[in-house]
Amino acid sequence: MYVTAEHLRDQVIRPTLKYLGKWTPACEAFLLEAAVNAPELGLFSARNDGLGLFNITAAQHRDLWDRFLAFNPDMASRVRGLASQRAFLSDPDGELQTNLSYCTAIAWLLYQRAGLAKEAGMAPVQRARESA
Repeated sequence: MYVTAEHLRDQVIRPTLKYLGKWTPACEAFLLEAAVNAPELGLFSARNDGLGLFNITAAQHRDLWDRFLAFNPDMASRVRGLASQRAFLSDPDGELQTNLSYCTAIAWLLYQRAGLAKEAGMAPVQRARESA
């Protein structure tokens, strides 16, 4: 099976962000770019221990649940709703490899928690000015 970037955007990223109530064209574009062209450095950089579409490590995944979602029960419930009923309980990190919507939600939350979500709504020139 071959998945195109358009299919990934239209069938996975956009619906997942809308389900989370976090969709914007900029956020969608960011996640698509991160999935298609993993950066060399940064949050979604390709790494040997990275799992799934966004190269999320098991440690990042656990930390997000333990230090962020544990204190955001409404969002935790929405994210848990994307996960498989039984497989998540026996192998939560496996969801990052086999469940594109769940992996996308976790990627977005890592991005949001890192404080980068505000930047997603800015044009690249505006981001450059603000970081200078």
